[in-house]
Amino acid sequence: MAEPKVAKGLKVTLKVDLSVVGGAQLEKSTVEFVQGGGTMPSFVEKVIDGLSKGDKREGVFKAADAFGHPSQQPVKTVKRSEFPKDAKLEKGERFAGQDPATKMNIVLQIEKVSADTVDIRYMHPLAEKDIKYSVEVIQVRDPRPPPMPASAILDLEEMKEE
Repeated sequence: MAEPKVAKGLKVTLKVDLSVVGGAQLEKSTVEFVQGGGTMPSFVEKVIDGLSKGDKREGVFKAADAFGHPSQQPVKTVKRSEFPKDAKLEKGERFAGQDPATKMNIVLQIEKVSADTVDIRYMHPLAEKDIKYSVEVIQVRDPRPPPMPASAILDLEEMKEE
């Protein structure tokens, strides 16, 4: 029987090494996830789709492909009073923040400043960074448990009769 290939809905065990090009390592570990389940970044899932056990890939995800172009990220209008009084509020300035919904660290980029409000763009902290990757597929399998053997089913039926 041929080795299964990575596809949506299959459980994948993957060695993954991600780092910022010319910078910090982001992750180096063995992870297990269901392909297409939303727990692995979509740019990684694209690279491994169709691979089999033992297959390896390495390369660089361009910033726009990894986390989207910053100009495509959402803009929100907030009260100017939500910033410290001494904050430099000018177009292009950036602040570290936390997404209230996900609690993830984000970058807030100033887009527009008025007397009472500030338009900010939510950005992923790595939005403008190229990401170097190296992956190896360790295992691909169906996430469902194997079917029960007929003998086990018969044993269960006998237990019910007693």
